[in-house]
Amino acid sequence: MRNCLPGEKAFLLLLCMFLSAGLWAQQVTVRGRVTSGDSLLSNVTVQVKGGREATQTNPEGSFILTAPANATLVFSRVGYATQEITLRGQTSLSVTLTVTNQLLSDVVVVGYGTQKRADVTGAVSSVPKDRLTQLPVTNVFQAVEGSVAGVSVTNTSSVPGAEPSIQIRGQNSITANSGPFIVVDGFPMTGTNATINDINPNDIASIEILKDASATAIYGTNGSNGVILITTKRGTTGKPVIRFNAYTGFDKLAHILEPRDGPSYVQKYKDFMTETNQVQTSPVPNYSELPNYNAGKTTDWMKEVTQQGITNDNSLSLSGGTKDVHYFISGEYMKQKGAIKGYQYHRASVRSNLDVNVTDFLTIGTSAYFTYNNYDGGQANLLYATAMSPYGQEYNTDGTYNIYPMYPELLYTNPLIGLYTTNVNHNYNLNGNGFAEVKFGGVLTGLKYRLNAGTTYIPGAIYTYTGRDANNLLGNATTFNSETNSYLIDNLLTYNRDLGKHHIDFTGLYSAQQRKYFAEAFSATGFVNDLLTYNNIGAASTITAGSTGGGTNGSYQSKYNLLSQMARINYSYNDRYLLTLTARRDGSSVFGANNSKYGLFPSAALGWNLSREDFMKSVRWVDNLKIRGSYGKTGNEAINPYGTITTDNSVQYTFNGLTTIGVVAGNLGNADLHWESTTQADVGIDFGLIDNRVTGTVDVYHAHTDGLILSRQIPSITGYTSVLDNIGQTSNEGLEVTLSTRNIVTRDFRWETMLNFGTNRNKIVDLYGDHKSDTGNVWFIGHPIGVIYDYVRQGVWQTGEDPSKQDPTAKPGDLKFADLNHDGQITAKDKTILGQTTPKWTAGMTNTFHYKNFHLSVFLQTVQGIMKNNADVNYVDETGRRNTPAAVGYWTPTNNSNYWPALSYFNTRGYGYPMNASFTRLKDVTLSYTVPDRYLQKAHLGGMTVYASGTNLYTWTHWIGWDPENNYSMRGTGNWTNNYPEVRSIVFGINVSLR
Repeated sequence: MRNCLPGEKAFLLLLCMFLSAGLWAQQVTVRGRVTSGDSLLSNVTVQVKGGREATQTNPEGSFILTAPANATLVFSRVGYATQEITLRGQTSLSVTLTVTNQLLSDVVVVGYGTQKRADVTGAVSSVPKDRLTQLPVTNVFQAVEGSVAGVSVTNTSSVPGAEPSIQIRGQNSITANSGPFIVVDGFPMTGTNATINDINPNDIASIEILKDASATAIYGTNGSNGVILITTKRGTTGKPVIRFNAYTGFDKLAHILEPRDGPSYVQKYKDFMTETNQVQTSPVPNYSELPNYNAGKTTDWMKEVTQQGITNDNSLSLSGGTKDVHYFISGEYMKQKGAIKGYQYHRASVRSNLDVNVTDFLTIGTSAYFTYNNYDGGQANLLYATAMSPYGQEYNTDGTYNIYPMYPELLYTNPLIGLYTTNVNHNYNLNGNGFAEVKFGGVLTGLKYRLNAGTTYIPGAIYTYTGRDANNLLGNATTFNSETNSYLIDNLLTYNRDLGKHHIDFTGLYSAQQRKYFAEAFSATGFVNDLLTYNNIGAASTITAGSTGGGTNGSYQSKYNLLSQMARINYSYNDRYLLTLTARRDGSSVFGANNSKYGLFPSAALGWNLSREDFMKSVRWVDNLKIRGSYGKTGNEAINPYGTITTDNSVQYTFNGLTTIGVVAGNLGNADLHWESTTQADVGIDFGLIDNRVTGTVDVYHAHTDGLILSRQIPSITGYTSVLDNIGQTSNEGLEVTLSTRNIVTRDFRWETMLNFGTNRNKIVDLYGDHKSDTGNVWFIGHPIGVIYDYVRQGVWQTGEDPSKQDPTAKPGDLKFADLNHDGQITAKDKTILGQTTPKWTAGMTNTFHYKNFHLSVFLQTVQGIMKNNADVNYVDETGRRNTPAAVGYWTPTNNSNYWPALSYFNTRGYGYPMNASFTRLKDVTLSYTVPDRYLQKAHLGGMTVYASGTNLYTWTHWIGWDPENNYSMRGTGNWTNNYPEVRSIVFGINVSLR
């Protein structure tokens, strides 16, 4: 080739520059998927190098981005090595990121901010992301259950819309609320009717649980029972992303405690009459049962009150943004038909999160949501269904429900009669908050001021009307209206600066909040028809004031104020040595004048990133190792507004033929009351081994709570019998272990395991200052707050045995109890502590298997060392008048049962039939399939996952009854919070994203 002339060289150079510029100017749409090994990576930032175009991968690892044809794309995510790829006109990419040893660089949410996990000195646990994104739940706490060490979640009822109870590191207070403080996007979820149901689980980005004093003291008086921080999703830079999630679930009772069938019911009655030496004149107890008995007709009452439960949930979200404006908008509608007739719950919610960079130094944002919760409907009664005779008359001749199927037995009404009840039960939650953040520059670089302000309005209504057909032609109506208004204002000043190897992070807070509550309630009886119901209470013959739940009848109002100041300093040197100092001062309106309304709650924590020391570099199998310790104090108000002041109650007096209003002594106030305070020490180790194939955390803690607010007895001559005082003490100590392992990692197959274990020892240290137990309240020094205190059962007295030296009143077929004090009789002095009502230890194990685009998750949960009274095997003297479960046997002179008593046994001692309520449960199994990207491109989709999930699939337990977890209230009043055991659910769903 000949040499180019100088002019030709210049021309060719200009031509190349022109073609290059043209290629750069040309925009192309790039699609791709990011993986690591066989794992699809979500939340990977994909950005044009030197440009403003950026996006993130979706849960399926896919992304779509418009970029110059010759641009260089930068792929980055915490914990993975950043990778750059130059397009050179490519429009389809497959990117693989490699794992780094920087897992401690993950950012976690802490109180009033975020921190790198490497810098966290307190006990902070994160709920596994897979539990939040891959498990279809109506309530996010259902996803938390069993998945975090030291956090106990109990489904006390499976009623649609019911919330599980939750405790962190045991129970500190005896009489006050021991539930955690819940914060959503920096704002507390407080007030009557404010529930976790108000938060759409699909909107949640992360959940962090603060457990030790160093982490929780920043919330002062609200932090003694732990803190749950919920962060919702926000928009990111990039093209708009539409996500649609939908699932349909089918529910059935997980286990049915089947009643006796017809022949077994007849035999039981015959045996009862024989044992009680009564003359049997009918094969069934009640004459209304005879027609069906003679006709050989039986009713399956369990079939009558149950149905196929169905849950449908549809959620749609839109997110995206530019460099300066990010948005996230979502809406959800969920409807659940219960497995027991009449029970239902549906929720409608809308959320909007917006962030705007107004200038380089000013950012503003808003978070607002509206939720409507509805629990309407009359409800069938499962308890009464278990009591019904299989020969009972379900219907009257006119087709209406027979009120008393076993007439003249009036103790149990028709279990379906509740469907006649008109029940309106709903509430709304309107929540709005905003922030403005100012960044300072120059010599003040690193300084920020942030103003948070929010308000909440929660109105609620419960109206019921029981029709004349179900209430002896009277009709009964009740109305209950309530509303909560609250606001919060936070002033936050933060300073974050690196000075060589020194890092300083300061947070200062000045906060004010207020909450107002109002309620009114009325009830009425005696309506001439069923047309007016609760819409015209004045049409009833009798009207009375109902309970408002605030200690008064008719109406009640309260106001609560809290004023707070807080300072926190995080210091680290060379990313190795860590120090956190926190102090919060709270002033609460609930406390009296004689004692300062303010309380100070300090904490301190130290951490050492041992793996970053030079002498650890040769230990190649240790990737991360951090030792940390903390000590601090938190508080619990433990009383409601006006609990420290003396109040009187109104009462009607009749004097001289006239009715007038007077007052009687109500509550004796105590102006010296102050916070219940908890001091807690925690030592923990965080580790990552073998290229982080094994990671985990171990924590040991001890907490001591004093100043418990208890009711102290006083001489009645004062006009009162008791007064609240700070006199009790409790303690909690335990061990928590969390372990994650990547067992097998190949190109097409991956197996991961996550284990958690937690044990808690709770005990009462003191009650009334005299170190004496309170047997009446079943509170014992040195034992847990909740215990089973009862007789020791030794079997059943058999024919021919002589009980005279142990229990002179006993007869064959009666329960045999141990005479512990050897006085020749069974009295209350023979009771002893048999067990505790909270578990001694809990654990959970999740195994996740990935094969190409298939994913299988199996979660096992176990709760051990727990005992409960079992009311479903205790029928007192009802055995001859009602049906009983087939699984509950009884003694006869021929079968000589040594476990079940005779049908004639009358439980005069109030024995609770305590049983071991420990269980191991196959909690959930989820199989999902991620549709390959090559198919999605043809359908113009960004990602798609289909899945099937099963919940409460099988339970291993020695418990006899409906379910060991939420069976305790089964024989209660039959209201909506109980009488509804655990359900088994099969769910089918789909997640789709559009870009």
